[in-house]
Amino acid sequence: MIILLSNDDGYLAEGINILASHLKEIAEVIIFAPKENHSGSSSALSLHAELQIEKISKNIYCVNGTPADTVYLGLSGFLSKEPDMVISGINHGANLGEDVLYSGTVAAAIEGRALGLPSIAVSSIMKNTDSYEVAGKITTQIVKKLSDHPLPSDTILNINVPDKSHRELNGIAATRLGTRHLSQPVIMKSNKNNIYNYKIGPPGEGKDAGPGTDFYAIADNSVSITPIQIDMTNHKILSDMELWLTE
Repeated sequence: MIILLSNDDGYLAEGINILASHLKEIAEVIIFAPKENHSGSSSALSLHAELQIEKISKNIYCVNGTPADTVYLGLSGFLSKEPDMVISGINHGANLGEDVLYSGTVAAAIEGRALGLPSIAVSSIMKNTDSYEVAGKITTQIVKKLSDHPLPSDTILNINVPDKSHRELNGIAATRLGTRHLSQPVIMKSNKNNIYNYKIGPPGEGKDAGPGTDFYAIADNSVSITPIQIDMTNHKILSDMELWLTE
């Protein structure tokens, strides 16, 4: 098996390198990741810029672009070997609820799925070496299971790992995305000569965070795994729409 490994924290980030060390136990790993941090970039592609791929060493490449750029380039003919799977992470921080809309980590996995490969996004709730090690072990376990339980063609897995040792984990839970309260207000940094500088406020706490959600699993010290569909069509209302559009 060949795994294309990307992220949104950059190819030098601790999370991606710890994950690579674990995945190498079961697969050949090719790191194809951004040169710099691109957290919050979602699925942006650099359509109006020239992208540069730099080979750092054997099976390690960095790109001066977004997470989606890296996966697109890595799967579009540059590599002499065709990967079998895309994994993105380990993200330095959670990707719960609406976070998946903005996450570069999740976007890299979505790009892999859009280009035809089974894909996984992995995030650690806390930003520390011990948590990344646990997330690396969990991800390797899940990859092994997928050989017998392949993902549907429109689905990625979004994995979030709590800040617990492996023996302290309360199992692995299949979850749905919860929702957050509104983000905290934007923060004014300066106001001079009618130019206003702001910083986005921190994300809100869990709102829909009850049993069955990713928020609940993390609070229960469980690993959360959410199957995310790429098709965002609301198929339930299509028939009703067809009726009222013709009225």
